[in-house]
Amino acid sequence: MRVFKIDKYALLLLTTILFLVFSCTREFDDLELATFPGNGDVFLDDFSGGLQYAAFAGSKILAFEVDGTEGYESRASMRFAVPEPNDPEGGYAGGQFFVDGGRNLTKFNALTFWARASQTANIDVLGFGNIEEATTAVSLSDVKVNTNWQQFIIPIPDPSKLLQEKSLFFYSEGPEDGDGYTFWIDEVQFERIEDLTNPRATMFQGAAEAVTAETGDSIRLTGELNVTHNLPNGLDQTTDVAPGAYFEYTSSNPSVATVTNGVVVVLDAGTTVITATMAGEAVEGSLTVESTGDPLLPPTVAPTPTVDPDSVISMFSNAYENVPVDTWNPFWEFSTAEVQDVKIGNDDLKRYKTLNFVGILTESNQIDASEMTHFHMDIWTPDPTVLPAAFNVLLVDFGANGTFDGGDDSSQELAFTSPTLKTGEWVSLDIPLSDFTGLTNRKNIAQLVLSGDLPNVFVDNVYYYKTAVSPPATPAAAAPTPDRSANDVVSLFSDAYDNLPVDTWRTDWSAATLEDVEVAGNATKKYSNLDFMGIETVSGTVDASEMTHLHLDVWSPDYTFFGIKLVDFGPDGAFGGGDDVEHQINFDMPLQGDWWSLDIPLEDFTGLTTRSNIAQYILVGQPTGATTVYVDNMYFYK
Repeated sequence: MRVFKIDKYALLLLTTILFLVFSCTREFDDLELATFPGNGDVFLDDFSGGLQYAAFAGSKILAFEVDGTEGYESRASMRFAVPEPNDPEGGYAGGQFFVDGGRNLTKFNALTFWARASQTANIDVLGFGNIEEATTAVSLSDVKVNTNWQQFIIPIPDPSKLLQEKSLFFYSEGPEDGDGYTFWIDEVQFERIEDLTNPRATMFQGAAEAVTAETGDSIRLTGELNVTHNLPNGLDQTTDVAPGAYFEYTSSNPSVATVTNGVVVVLDAGTTVITATMAGEAVEGSLTVESTGDPLLPPTVAPTPTVDPDSVISMFSNAYENVPVDTWNPFWEFSTAEVQDVKIGNDDLKRYKTLNFVGILTESNQIDASEMTHFHMDIWTPDPTVLPAAFNVLLVDFGANGTFDGGDDSSQELAFTSPTLKTGEWVSLDIPLSDFTGLTNRKNIAQLVLSGDLPNVFVDNVYYYKTAVSPPATPAAAAPTPDRSANDVVSLFSDAYDNLPVDTWRTDWSAATLEDVEVAGNATKKYSNLDFMGIETVSGTVDASEMTHLHLDVWSPDYTFFGIKLVDFGPDGAFGGGDDVEHQINFDMPLQGDWWSLDIPLEDFTGLTTRSNIAQYILVGQPTGATTVYVDNMYFYK
């Protein structure tokens, strides 16, 4: 699957105005504003009265300027500089020209303008009308221009609808063949053209389309309506028309569905046929809506995530705090996907219908998943999942420059089939990020694309997470070499010092096994199945009365608890003589998989009231006896 970018026309229909660039100083008087002037001029070598300009979201804000050196039969025009693909100021050029009060354009039947470009190109979209609400917008797509001035005509489908039109011209264009370029537009005006004839309106290109729906669904007709006129030169020209203003809709069964501003609202189970007229003439084509009634929902909620929140970057889940997501459906060109927010009890879900592919975007807040190990999502579908049905997950990273198509993008798509996929059951996808082999960078993840053969998919718990890396079973390196002065040390076991005699490193009452091993050439004690282990210097007790600390280096792949007990036989130096003292220090959640140097102040052994006849040292592990512990450099020091 290719990597997708937001379609310019879809963005143009969905976006809100972000930035006001130009404002004309000329104003209509109160009388003209109140009656909506019938002035058809937009740009005739200069801004017409009250005309303003606003750039679209994501576009290069300064792409437009008035050019005082280039024009059609003049020296002034509108100049549009289409940016390069990786321009940090915006990936395309787009905006609209509008007036605050609106104009009455009912006496005109077309918008006309002249255009030329620095090269042969196809401008994505040129048009006029309300694009925020998709009501009066009319546009041409892929407008072919070259280095010569040419006139273009955009017919008005039904002029009687333009009693107060504010949006007088809009455009949207991206780089051509990976390069930016410049085009000019001049003599923009609404006119009455007598030889503009034979309007023919269609929906779904004149076909009888059908769709299955449920109660509560909304079906947008945006992008499905066209009007064709015969131009004065004898050629036909077809425009894309917004569904809201020019068409009058009829539902054969209004109890099943009605149409408001070009949006079919499904009300109940049953079948209805949606047809339309334009200016009193029948529109060719129809939409049959077959409603199954109440929506189908999963019978249970998705499994509740159990991953520690500190190890999660969540996009969508009630279990975690979610990062910002730009959109769960950017309405890319050729995508048929619809998304709805639904609930089962208190659990929020994303529901995708008519899914062929859909983008989920974090472009403005790209996700750094470089420390994560897995991608997770829960899906539920009522659709058949027998082979070869597949569900695909694509991750796209914009690279270090954070820009789409900036030269360092990477991506990888994975496909899931039966038996992983199941019909009518929640399926938890826990995908190792290492499986996304083509995703060479994970610091700027900007797109998640879902696609495949399942038109109905419920989605929950979308997040990245990291798992604890299992430590190695044995230490690869020796314990750190001690660097304390031998004069300050009383050593029991260390290659760095002279050691005192030790009676045994494993008493017969110990619950553990002992093995003398070498780690990187260094002598080490290995205790396995450690519950508790006794070490004794009974025949020659240790006088640590002048020492301040006990040191030992320990390494374990699996312990979650470790303790050490010191036992002093008291002044009489005999076990059980009535003056024995002892104290145990415990450590919860010790460091696994690396050498851990313990330097324990002897004063912390508060029960060890004498330290002149230390005879026993007891190492303590889990009561289950499952712990393996390596020990080196066991000594007292001051």
